[in-house]
Amino acid sequence: MQIGFIGIGVMGRPMTLNLLKAGHSVTIFARHPDKPEVQEVIQAGARLAPSPRAVAIASDIVITMVPNSMQVEEVVAGPQGILEGARKRLIIIDMSTIAPTVSRKLAEAASALGAHFLDAPVSGGSQGAVSGTLTIMVGGEREIFEQVLPVLEAMGKKENIFHVGPNGAGEVVKIVNNILVGAIAAAIAE
Repeated sequence: MQIGFIGIGVMGRPMTLNLLKAGHSVTIFARHPDKPEVQEVIQAGARLAPSPRAVAIASDIVITMVPNSMQVEEVVAGPQGILEGARKRLIIIDMSTIAPTVSRKLAEAASALGAHFLDAPVSGGSQGAVSGTLTIMVGGEREIFEQVLPVLEAMGKKENIFHVGPNGAGEVVKIVNNILVGAIAAAIAE
């Protein structure tokens, strides 16, 4: 499968490198292609595309890993976004931690075009991204989850990749995880 990746930062850089190490063909989009982390990914074998739309055209699966809901909406549904280049059966996997309502809205927009959308936020931090041992909580169609599992396994620990329910459920589980981590940290500090 042709993989697209948007968001070559602290998490996205090592995730993309792990996809390349696993033998996947990867096309990326980066707002700042001259940054060292982007150049490292290109030198490792990724191809640079001029827009998220171009990434979608070149890919079977497009992964996004950007900081917030607004940026996910922009790269997926904005001008020159993924949905502008989407075709039937394109799979979009958003691995950012964003609002569940935004995930559901983008899933509906993708579905209207015959494409699929999974929300798949991660836990494990930058070290987990580097070592390919992220925990991944996936919301969306189970059949599509099973189809992309080998791709997710290039970035996460097999036993820590979970299908947790319909669109938005991955984000809900991630938010619960963050709340628990915060409460435990506060309790330990107390």
